[in-house]
Amino acid sequence: MGQNDTEINSSEEQRSEKLVDVSEAIRYRKRAQSAEQKQSLLEQELTESRGEVERLNKNLSQMTIERQLIENLASAGVRDLEAAVIIGKARLENNGKATAADIVEQLKKEKSYLFSDSNLSAAVGTKTSGIKDKLSGTTGALERTAKKAAKSGSRTDLQEYLRARRNFV
Repeated sequence: MGQNDTEINSSEEQRSEKLVDVSEAIRYRKRAQSAEQKQSLLEQELTESRGEVERLNKNLSQMTIERQLIENLASAGVRDLEAAVIIGKARLENNGKATAADIVEQLKKEKSYLFSDSNLSAAVGTKTSGIKDKLSGTTGALERTAKKAAKSGSRTDLQEYLRARRNFV
């Protein structure tokens, strides 16, 4: 019977080992499946992120080119910046090798009406005959009294300036 007992004990140990092995195998399988799912999700996120990075890089390069075009147009003294930028963008898209400076030179030659003769007049708007200063006649007198009060430092001149300012402003 001693031998039978050891056989029974060894067979029970084998069964318990098999049970433990099966349960561990199930756990390992579940862990492997969850790891594979996580891997597939992370791969999807990675491809989405790479696509977004490509899209953002494309937008950045387009914005950089547009900024260079705007700077070159502004320094060339363009009258209508929006129209010139739209035309310049279209030409840049058609001719991928051209730079912003090349496009500005082309526009100056072909569409000279977009550019002003002097850069100063484009930067500072001139008044038309319809627009008049509200205080155009009185500002001279007010400026004169202010300068007189500043030069003399006299209280009477200062008071005269303040009185004039109160009347005109």
